[in-house]
Amino acid sequence: MERRKFIKASLALAAYCGTTGSAALFMRSALAAGEIADGSATPFDFSLLQSMAADLSRQPFGGPPAELPKTLAELTPQAYNDIQYDASHSLWHDIAGRQLDVHLFHVGMGFKRRVRMYSVDPASHQAREIHFRPELFNYHHAGVDTSQLVGRDNLGFAGFKVNKAPELTRRDVVSFLGASYFRAVDSTYQYGLSARGLAIDTYAGQPEEFPDFVAFWFDRPKAADTVFTVYALLDSPSATGAYRFVIDCQAERVVMDIEKHIHPRTAIKQLGITPITSMFSCGTNERRTCDTIHPQIHDSDRLAMWRGNGEWICRPLNNPQKLQFNAYMDENPKGFGLLQLDHDFNDYQDVIGWYNKRPSLWVEPVGNWGKGTVNLMEIPTTGETLDNIVCFWQPAEPIVAGREYTYRYRLYWSGEPPVVSGMARVMATRTGMGGFPEGWAPGEHYPASWARRFAVDFVGGDIKAAAPKGIEPVINASAGKIDNIEILFVEPMDGYRILFDWIPDSDKTDPVELRMFLRTGVTALSETWLYQYFPPPPDKRRYVDDRQMS
Repeated sequence: MERRKFIKASLALAAYCGTTGSAALFMRSALAAGEIADGSATPFDFSLLQSMAADLSRQPFGGPPAELPKTLAELTPQAYNDIQYDASHSLWHDIAGRQLDVHLFHVGMGFKRRVRMYSVDPASHQAREIHFRPELFNYHHAGVDTSQLVGRDNLGFAGFKVNKAPELTRRDVVSFLGASYFRAVDSTYQYGLSARGLAIDTYAGQPEEFPDFVAFWFDRPKAADTVFTVYALLDSPSATGAYRFVIDCQAERVVMDIEKHIHPRTAIKQLGITPITSMFSCGTNERRTCDTIHPQIHDSDRLAMWRGNGEWICRPLNNPQKLQFNAYMDENPKGFGLLQLDHDFNDYQDVIGWYNKRPSLWVEPVGNWGKGTVNLMEIPTTGETLDNIVCFWQPAEPIVAGREYTYRYRLYWSGEPPVVSGMARVMATRTGMGGFPEGWAPGEHYPASWARRFAVDFVGGDIKAAAPKGIEPVINASAGKIDNIEILFVEPMDGYRILFDWIPDSDKTDPVELRMFLRTGVTALSETWLYQYFPPPPDKRRYVDDRQMS
């Protein structure tokens, strides 16, 4: 529940970066206050940032953020949203014909961490700090007493967002806000799931740690550029890090090339690389919390993996009744991510969240990552207000203090992942009452024992061409038995539906791991479907007829 307290309060729980050692680059100067970057010029490049992170890791952690002025600390979410950055003071407002621009987020409410911002001239490798001052913002009806902010240039900022032409003052495509969280959009301009710079002890028998990005440096782009580079310093009680993001704001998607250098202060039980956070309340496979006007509610519907051995995995997400953590072993993974592949408005009927427009996020490792696990945590939730899905790569090697750990990878924010298997893929998973022939219903003619039915839809690949040779579902279950298998061609989706019943062989309620793929002869036709099913207790394994006929 510590995670939920963090997310709900939007609190930044990690470290304050001091000004000793290499961090002396943060010292302010006194240039004209009318300039956006008003600090003195100091040397900067990525190698200096890496040295800064290494130096900082050898210093004691600085502790929680300082208290905000009362007028900011007591802001409501609505009041905080009323504070808007003044576009006339945007970071690159003086670049004529620019394609990109940067607006900064105000500190306040739960965003207490002081994040420092720097503008970098990539030609001279000189950086100048942007100091906080109230005139950079429009406070509208937020009710902020700006007299409490005068002379508080050490407040810093909470984060930043990047706007893209032709709507430079209205629509953002990338956002970094809170701890090390960041998001991007595709051509729908609809935000959805989030990524993080680092996750520490997400499921390790102790409170989770949320590292912070404490400073950003922006390379100044040319007018026609739709690619920009931003550098970040990460700090937390257990680790520091130097990051480089090369962010390509394409027409249909955003692609981020990321290089990170992590320096643990202490041994870390569970280090999460490329953490992704999303929300799954209910979908085609999980209806327990869908007692709303919406057929489905989720930011992502599956975990997809392209394993190092070439196998493609589809693991539909769940909203379990108790927290679940699964680790999928791999070596040198080719890619993984949380995907939202259903983009039909009719499947959500949501005009607030617009879940049909939400992007997928695909992770493409650069280089060999070695052995480790793709970890998936699913947290029970009653609705759509809290993220309850976490996915990340955990290296198998122990994480010890004093070493440097380097990772490179690419993130794709888009409606569809950048790569597909060419095999038949899972379109949807459905579950319901079983134990009777499809098209009938339980009753006196079919007094069979209780069962749970699964319907998994496969589309694409060579599945139709292989049908005359015979399609064979290969189904395995960690407990119970599989029965009543049917293979149906479904013309409206131009694919095949595989139906089967899972029948319990004990009273246990432990999660059951189900696995299925399609083949013809010895040739695999589809990606592998994985599913975790939670059997009800024995007294609930019955069909209830609650009709009242008079």
